Amino acid sequence: MSRTSDIQRTTRETDVRVQLDLDGSGRADIATGVGFYDHMLEALAHHGLFDLTINATGDLEVDEHHTVEDTALVLGEAFAAALGDRAGIRRYGSACVPMDESLATVAVDVGGRPYSVLDIPFTTERIGALGTQMIPHALEALARTAGFTLHVTAAGANDHHIAEAVFKALARALRDAVEDDPRREGIPSTKGTT
Repeated sequence: MSRTSDIQRTTRETDVRVQLDLDGSGRADIATGVGFYDHMLEALAHHGLFDLTINATGDLEVDEHHTVEDTALVLGEAFAAALGDRAGIRRYGSACVPMDESLATVAVDVGGRPYSVLDIPFTTERIGALGTQMIPHALEALARTAGFTLHVTAAGANDHHIAEAVFKALARALRDAVEDDPRREGIPSTKGTT
């Protein structure tokens, strides 16, 4: 059974297409026009073993906000579509990832309950062309449309390292959570539904 999706969203501000294969090999082809964001999404695909293609154009002449947010919203929709009814998966995942002096811990529930609690202490305004306040905003948008409960804590002295540890930890947590559970039949909930 294929766990793939192909989602497109077009507004007056952005045009975003995301293609996702949950059972891929970590292949990524990302083009949002925001270099550091592309780098983080490539890390998500690589360490999650997701095949991920993202083509996004947006009003970058204004700023990166709409492009980053809408890409995250569509990526969340792609995860939700690829997971389908979420039957037979492990549902929960967590990971703790170091990046030099930085450390990020992510816990995720992909069972359909959108919520996020994020503690990411950036000290600079930007990493390349990406405003640091857009990183938690993108994670919130992803969690909302994917139906993920997402808890993230991070610490460190270098904002690039902090962000990279967060996305790598998210990738590893999601990889575990979406994995097929050979012992599980049906939806992983005592309610019997997501």
